[in-house]
Amino acid sequence: MIRAAHLLTSTLLTSALLAGSAYAQAETAPPNAPDQKPVFAAQTRAPTPAQATAVTQEIVAEGLPQLWSMEFLPDGRMLVAAKAGAMHIVSEAGKAGPEVTGVPEVDRDGQGGLLDVALAPDFEASGLIYFSFSEPRDGGNATSVASAKLVKDLANNTAALEDVKVIFQQMPTYDGDKHFGSRLVFGPEGELYVTVGERSDVETRIQAQDIASGLGKVFRIDAAGAALADNPFVNQAGALPEIWSLGHRNMQAAALDGEGRLWTVEHGPKGGDELNRPEAGKNYGWPEVTYGIDYSGAPIGEGITEKAATEQPVYYWDPVIAPSGMAFYDGDEFPAWDNSFLIGGLVSRGLVVVHLENDQVATEERIPLDARVRDVKVGPDGAVYAVTEDPEAGTSQIIRVSSGA
Repeated sequence: MIRAAHLLTSTLLTSALLAGSAYAQAETAPPNAPDQKPVFAAQTRAPTPAQATAVTQEIVAEGLPQLWSMEFLPDGRMLVAAKAGAMHIVSEAGKAGPEVTGVPEVDRDGQGGLLDVALAPDFEASGLIYFSFSEPRDGGNATSVASAKLVKDLANNTAALEDVKVIFQQMPTYDGDKHFGSRLVFGPEGELYVTVGERSDVETRIQAQDIASGLGKVFRIDAAGAALADNPFVNQAGALPEIWSLGHRNMQAAALDGEGRLWTVEHGPKGGDELNRPEAGKNYGWPEVTYGIDYSGAPIGEGITEKAATEQPVYYWDPVIAPSGMAFYDGDEFPAWDNSFLIGGLVSRGLVVVHLENDQVATEERIPLDARVRDVKVGPDGAVYAVTEDPEAGTSQIIRVSSGA
């Protein structure tokens, strides 16, 4: 939500940055919607930092199947999820073990497949993991969330999922292959946020505005998949009680900030990727209110970017970065990135670093990796790990980004 104090702060901050001789923008290409203007200063095309960040890149693992997500295990190894429906454990040396057994069937067509993976907050005691996937169903598919116990056999370098339970199903089912989302983020009290898409098509996207539909929403559930008692629509007749926020397009990036608050980045249309901080019961506009235009060049709906009943994005990109994967930086490797979000860019082919001040973007920096970045994690060593993908080859790498010092 954008408040007046934030607008004043961002205006003063931007004015100060503009006064400096080193002012530049991370984005230099012309916008797709040049007539659309930001509502407040620094809502788009924020300045770059006064000093560029020096980084060193090294390939940690290569020749992996096309991945969608990664999570660090407590022992430093990496649990990865491949789009086609397999999980592997990758050693610190970058060697992938055999497929983890017990992964359920996924619908891998189009943008579907095995999606995000997250460790339970009590993973070291319970061994539980959670994962989202495009679930094949009668009449189509939709995003679902499952829990399972990850059982590792270190002696034989194998692992299995046991006691697999589908705890949450996005409804309605739809026969399509786009905009599944999704990211899984555990909050500070053990609540689980689930981001999903609105399935892209004209006939489904309007359901992002419908609280009786599970399309285009952020959900907030407990570890067993049930709606939490303090969710905003839990007592509203006809509403899905699991909904936290609505009016979203296709959220493939989500993370908590240092205060334990959820932030998301969603794919917009042609121009209009959005950084938001979803709040309870708030409406983020899609498809009635959005930046950017349709891929055909036509306006989306009435072509409006403001409406009293909807929230403005904290930040938007035009042209798009095509966001996927996101991490809040709190390590020691990059002091200049403290209080920043690191966002994977599929189209921008690298990391997009947005530094926050007073819940607004103060600077934006691009770290080129010359590859589509599907997921981003901060490692136990404080370095940044980017999962890249080559869809044509069906392969992925994991790249470690460290300081240039």
